[in-house]
Amino acid sequence: MQEFKEAVAAADHAAIEELLAEAVRFTSPVAFKPYQGKAITASILRGVMRVFEGFHYVHEISSADGRNHALQFKATVNGREVHGCDFLHLDEDGRIDDFTVMVRPLSGAQELAAAMGAQFDRIAQEAAAADPSS
Repeated sequence: MQEFKEAVAAADHAAIEELLAEAVRFTSPVAFKPYQGKAITASILRGVMRVFEGFHYVHEISSADGRNHALQFKATVNGREVHGCDFLHLDEDGRIDDFTVMVRPLSGAQELAAAMGAQFDRIAQEAAAADPSS
């Protein structure tokens, strides 16, 4: 996960996207249904990086086989503090095939939902441009 954390810290969107499996499933803390696929997941992550301020990982927990990781983070969104956790699963090739995000407190989650909602047209356009079949 060091490669992923370094890519996030550097805001290296290409490197982050390279670490995603084609069929990655992204479960948002603020949307009911998961998103399926690399193009939409990469676009959502770009949007998240636009709305989070001061994002940084503070702790990592990994399974013995190295395929499951919990990365705790802190950030702010429009002045609201957000604490969260990225739960990542790696496929046989070492790519992220399942990405689930949880955040707290409720006020931070609400601010994140509003900020991401404002980004979603751009996110959808970026995903469509990256994957015309979507």
